[in-house]
Amino acid sequence: MSGGILEASCRINEKALLRKLDFRLLPPVTLLYLLCFLDRSNVGNARLEGLVDDINMTGDQYLTGLTLWVVGYVLFEVPCNIVLKKTSPRFWLPTIAIAWATVATLAGVIQNYPGYLLSRFFLGVAESGLFPGVVFYLSMWYKRSEQHYRVALFFSAASLAGAFGGVLAWGIGHMRGVGGYNGWRWIFILEGLLTFAAAALSYLWVYNYPSTAEFLTAEEREFIHLRLEYDSDAVRDESFAWANVLKALKDPKVWLYGLGLHTISLPLFSLTLFLPTIINKLGYSAASAQLLTVPPYAIAFIFTISIAVLSERTNRRAPFIMLPAGLACIGYIILLSQSRPGVSYVGTIFAAAGLFPATAIVVSWPANNVSGQTKRAVANAMQISIGNLGGAIGSQLYRTETSPRFFLGHGVALGYLLANIAVVGLLWMVLKRENVRKERERESRGLSPLEEAGTLDSGFLGDEDPRWIFQL
Repeated sequence: MSGGILEASCRINEKALLRKLDFRLLPPVTLLYLLCFLDRSNVGNARLEGLVDDINMTGDQYLTGLTLWVVGYVLFEVPCNIVLKKTSPRFWLPTIAIAWATVATLAGVIQNYPGYLLSRFFLGVAESGLFPGVVFYLSMWYKRSEQHYRVALFFSAASLAGAFGGVLAWGIGHMRGVGGYNGWRWIFILEGLLTFAAAALSYLWVYNYPSTAEFLTAEEREFIHLRLEYDSDAVRDESFAWANVLKALKDPKVWLYGLGLHTISLPLFSLTLFLPTIINKLGYSAASAQLLTVPPYAIAFIFTISIAVLSERTNRRAPFIMLPAGLACIGYIILLSQSRPGVSYVGTIFAAAGLFPATAIVVSWPANNVSGQTKRAVANAMQISIGNLGGAIGSQLYRTETSPRFFLGHGVALGYLLANIAVVGLLWMVLKRENVRKERERESRGLSPLEEAGTLDSGFLGDEDPRWIFQL
């Protein structure tokens, strides 16, 4: 520990400060992501409440709308993170939340198929900036070893959204006929208005960066600056440059991070979009299926937090992606091999319990390992864009004609999970080899790792610098 940090730590309780940061930073962005995931996945609940019949869609036309959401999301993720870098979190994150809340609410009054397609596409556009934006945002506050646990807490809102979504859809479904609207319309309208209210308040809840956050004292700002200065590039004054965007595009590791998310996103997206339908086709009524979506998501929430804690304590990423992916494989094997409703339902629990914790750690990995600020912002957005292309494929797999066993969807999901284990294993090897190479270079040049080197000098080369150690 450097002299500067040692002196500051005598005045600041680091654990208490971290709790303060968690309390101030995580609740607003986690709530926004919970509502974001709720607004994108409630279309599966709406389907059971009459959406397809009222809009006069076929099953395949319904799937086209799901794919258009992914298209809008993927196209605008990188531009949204560039806008975030040019503006500020307090302005950008609530503003995009207002935008998607508006689209989500208006989806409740669509009257035809083109309206359905437009609502899905623009919902994807509006939601595209939240997840990569928050991952980058947290990397500007926490040390590298602390980030993935916070990202996992943030991402756990997705599983909570699934659990709440089932209960809300079951309750709101009983409003069919109120105001002359069917139940699916009220699902979109009420959940969209809830998001709008939270988004409006988040202009007050979301802070920018440590140097300007109003809830910190001058000493706390100095301490945060010092602890990040000896850990990452978060406190460097880096202006936006297109050359740093190109660095992300040219780095093979960034593409591997994206492929790692791509291979987990397909089963994750398909499960969250089609879980009510999958359970319904096992033989359960629509109302029962809405409620039966709750246990898989609740168990996934517990697993996401627990595995994130284990990953943090062991300071390892790759094993805690591969093991949950293997657990999800078991779930899909059960779904493929069993026709009994109760046993197949257990398969959905295994699948959710593996998919959510694996995804939480995958998405935090580049935030830990990519350095320069602009490069990291672009890398985060690239990873999620590439990952969500898996969602575009997954949205087309659970076709009406493959009901009720859905062999196509379950089979492709299983294949993608096996590919995920292979990709993550390859990335693990690449990062380990890079660390060995950097260690040799440090020894030959008499350098110390970043944690021991002190303040970054003007010659710091980002994650290409030999002092930068990749987290495995």
